[in-house]
Amino acid sequence: MLVARDLEIRAGARLLLEHASFQIAAGDKIGLVGRNGAGKTTMTKILAGEGQPAAGTVTRGGPIGYLPQDPRTGDLDILAKNRILAARGLDAVVARLRDAELKMGDDSEAVRDQAMAKYARAEAELAAAGGYAAESEAARIASNLGLPERVLHQPLRTLSGGQRRRVELARILFAGAETLLLDEPTNHLDADSIGWLRSYLQGYSGGLIVISHDVGLLSATVNKVFHLDANRAELDIYSMDWKRYLLQRETDEKRRRRERLNAERKADQLLTQADKMRAKATKATAAQNMARRAERLLAGIEGERAADRVAKIRFPDPAPSGKTPLTAADLSKSYGSLEVFTGVDLAIDRGSQVVVLGLNGAGKTTLLRILAGIEEPDTGEVRPGHGLRLGYYAQEHETLDTSRTVLANMKSAAPDLNETDVRKVLGSFLFSGDDVEKPAAVLSGGEKTRLALAMLVVSSANVLLLDEPTNNLDPASRAEVLDAIRRYAGAVVLVTHDEGAVEALDPDRVLLLPDGVEDLWNPDYADLISLA
Repeated sequence: MLVARDLEIRAGARLLLEHASFQIAAGDKIGLVGRNGAGKTTMTKILAGEGQPAAGTVTRGGPIGYLPQDPRTGDLDILAKNRILAARGLDAVVARLRDAELKMGDDSEAVRDQAMAKYARAEAELAAAGGYAAESEAARIASNLGLPERVLHQPLRTLSGGQRRRVELARILFAGAETLLLDEPTNHLDADSIGWLRSYLQGYSGGLIVISHDVGLLSATVNKVFHLDANRAELDIYSMDWKRYLLQRETDEKRRRRERLNAERKADQLLTQADKMRAKATKATAAQNMARRAERLLAGIEGERAADRVAKIRFPDPAPSGKTPLTAADLSKSYGSLEVFTGVDLAIDRGSQVVVLGLNGAGKTTLLRILAGIEEPDTGEVRPGHGLRLGYYAQEHETLDTSRTVLANMKSAAPDLNETDVRKVLGSFLFSGDDVEKPAAVLSGGEKTRLALAMLVVSSANVLLLDEPTNNLDPASRAEVLDAIRRYAGAVVLVTHDEGAVEALDPDRVLLLPDGVEDLWNPDYADLISLA
């Protein structure tokens, strides 16, 4: 059970939500929706206890399982398996069991006896926590989320961003919390894993709030919808499933428009009559009363909701370059004994479009980081061609300096632009007024995406490296990004699991990892996109 009373949420001086009261009980499966930047992520952080409201209270009646958009796993040297088991405190128990097993084979009888006693105590603890069945349950959840056994035995630092996020989701589901708060849980999941997650959440008996742009997930799982209206700073609560919510919200919009028109018409009539009566001194009081009635009539009717604004995204006109602005030869990368890929060759011609496909962990993000000069390959080299201007969009937003403001990040991307022009670009990406002074660290995933894209727009790049550019975006913003990809005249190297992004790119070539096989694009490769 989770109860919020008279909640008020702010981002700096901007009011996101006020006077919101609700509860999340067992069996409540709530879809939290609203445009990017409305405050959904901020709200879930506060509900999870990782932030404080400006006013009001949140009462938590049991354990909370919280998946933020950008999970931070802490110790990157821990094995993925142990990170999941730690959700129930089983990682330490299993480690003691394994240690005792090793010492039970010692030559010393005293060491063996001591190890057997430790083993017995650890086994009792394991049994109290669910026994070996709990280990199997953790492995089963991980497998269904696309984490095979070999990945579970790797340190987190050797995993891709997508794999680490899957580990965090597996950990949270394994924890068995009474209430789940999931912020974009389908990011980095393939089609099979998304299907499994839908089934899992359908059968989940606790309370749930999920933020997602995956309409299929919302349709299959939620029985309530909370709409966070950014224009009114209010939370509209619909106690119904997703499809009925869509119909009801449209009905509500039409009703509000009718009520507003009727109120405006009646108010106009009253004000017109009041103006006529003011000409006569004997009727001045009556005229004032009519004017007040008109004001009350308008004040009592909710204004028509302003249309949600959408960032206008156009990638830059590419700077002139040579015929082949970027090449790479014999690239390989390993983390310890784990070989990610080897022998990758790539030539990016002016205006070419390449999509990189491969399973999670195949090295797609690592390859883009190497091409961008952020990581060094173990072998091979990346060669810039004549006039190369690189633009890199990172799925984990690591190109943003989270300690600096929105405005400072933009200035660093466009040092030749004056502040007025920088602010104009930011305004087109929905950052205006005090928003530009916010540190990037407090932005939601969708806002970080918009800022990173805005920095690309002013870069004059002629080669774009795009790593999951449509993640965290609402449908309208996603459509803008897809249109920008479609119109861009420069070269693009794209990593994505979004079929719409590949369709917009209309690639001429495909690079398959980890083998490094390059081929001309053909529709047969489309089946691999959702597995990326």
